[in-house]
Amino acid sequence: MKQSIYITSLSLLLLCSFSCKKNFLDRAPSVNLTEEKIFSDPILAAQFADNAYNHLIDEYARFNAHRGITGQAADEAVSGNNEISIRTLTNGTYHDHYERGGASLNDIGDVWSRAYAGIRVTNKMLSKIDDVPWTTQPSARIKGEMYFIRAFLYFELIKRFGGVPIADRVYDVNENIDFPRNTYQECLAFIISDLDKAEPLLPATYTNSDNGRATLGAAKALRARALLFAASKLNNEANDLTKWQAAATAAKAVMDLNQYSLQATYNDILNVASSPEYIMIKVRGPRTIDGFLLDFAMSPGSGGAQGQLNPTQNHVDLYEMKTTGKPISDPTSGYNPQLPYANRDPRLAGNVLYNDMTWQGRKIEMWSGGKDYLSGNVTYTATRYYCRKMWPEPYIRNVAGTAIVNFVYFRYAEILLNYAEAQNEAVGPDAAVYAAINQIRARASVAMPPLPAGLTQAQMRDRIRNERAVELAFEDFRWYDIMRWKAGPDIVAQPMYGMNVVKNTNGTFTYNRELLPTNMQKVYLDYMHRYPIPRTEIYKSKGILLQNTGW
Repeated sequence: MKQSIYITSLSLLLLCSFSCKKNFLDRAPSVNLTEEKIFSDPILAAQFADNAYNHLIDEYARFNAHRGITGQAADEAVSGNNEISIRTLTNGTYHDHYERGGASLNDIGDVWSRAYAGIRVTNKMLSKIDDVPWTTQPSARIKGEMYFIRAFLYFELIKRFGGVPIADRVYDVNENIDFPRNTYQECLAFIISDLDKAEPLLPATYTNSDNGRATLGAAKALRARALLFAASKLNNEANDLTKWQAAATAAKAVMDLNQYSLQATYNDILNVASSPEYIMIKVRGPRTIDGFLLDFAMSPGSGGAQGQLNPTQNHVDLYEMKTTGKPISDPTSGYNPQLPYANRDPRLAGNVLYNDMTWQGRKIEMWSGGKDYLSGNVTYTATRYYCRKMWPEPYIRNVAGTAIVNFVYFRYAEILLNYAEAQNEAVGPDAAVYAAINQIRARASVAMPPLPAGLTQAQMRDRIRNERAVELAFEDFRWYDIMRWKAGPDIVAQPMYGMNVVKNTNGTFTYNRELLPTNMQKVYLDYMHRYPIPRTEIYKSKGILLQNTGW
């Protein structure tokens, strides 16, 4: 933990904010300031506190900058790129890329370092907040924000690594800060304690200039998510039902605020400036395509440069039939494999671009020889699919976009899904479970049939997991859901498929599922439910910080 706890320069912390135009994060000081100067000035102190937000995860890209997301580690997507970051992700050999590349994978080393850097900011602010000569600055709210952010950062750590060292205060330069790992339960208790402190201090809403700050609803949503993970198999092998009940109660507390509701439209769920569904978001203004995840997600045939975020057929097969509400594997569902996208759950068209779909004024060409699939010997998509959710239609390469792609920390649909899952595990598929899931399915632009009555607990569990995969597709959930369910061998390690599309001479198409090449098949072993702690941290601790089993 050396170099990961002690603050060596307040000026560096103040200068390391990320760009986020037109919101409170743009107000960080831009000159070197002493600690005495900062905390004797309420405005500077508030700006120092704002910097803590910059340590929260705020982009969908993971693992290796914009060249891979957690969906590619799961069953959501693959990439035709065979560079080392993709190979190690597919093979599950995360440490290989870490060692060879000279920089850690973003979802492992970067999350570890940025989380502890943010924790240092919150600890410093909490240690100084009562000494600041506050005037008009909302000191109570700032204290609540610090407790919330510290809790959020610890949650991001434990959901990846399990128990981690708890640093709960500022440490002197001469103190021994080589800490052993706390247990998962100790970390969870610390998170809940911080949320207990945060909630009474946080407001329900903000004015537009402070949009994106932590609210009471965000704190309650984080509590619900943290308790759901704590109740899941990875952290609750004995299936203690009281943990599931605690998770259900926490989610219900968000619902009972009566402050949030589902957005009527699904296809632009990430792309609006405000929404009744948003509980907390990272505010995003219009951005150019280059250097951002969208550049990686969009079709080169439509102006992109990468085109390597390719949804799998495994993911596409999860979308039910709209007419019957049945999985396509059900022979009575009405699914026609030669009209594979007809009458499907409308969220399929909201999340995935497929052959012959109208997009940016023309039809998407996924057939062999089509401009969105193949150009010469260069394959654009390994699966014949692209990710629409990460590629708003107005975005075109080298053209300033008018659309936005917010990073959504919490939205109301997740709360309903969290509640349904926890309540089903705690008591079975009662009316409240049905009501939560069917509310999502009844979204105006989705209008899927309600779930059939009489499902068993196991059947309801499967339907809830499927609903999460569809509703929250590509939003940074699937991989961590699979980890907490300990379901990787059953989902990720299964054969990955794409779709073969042939355009016939009469203009019709022939569709056949096809097994993807060996280098796109994924490895998931039982110990991979948790990440390896970065080796640099293990080495620095001189044997005190123990590695996760298997790594």
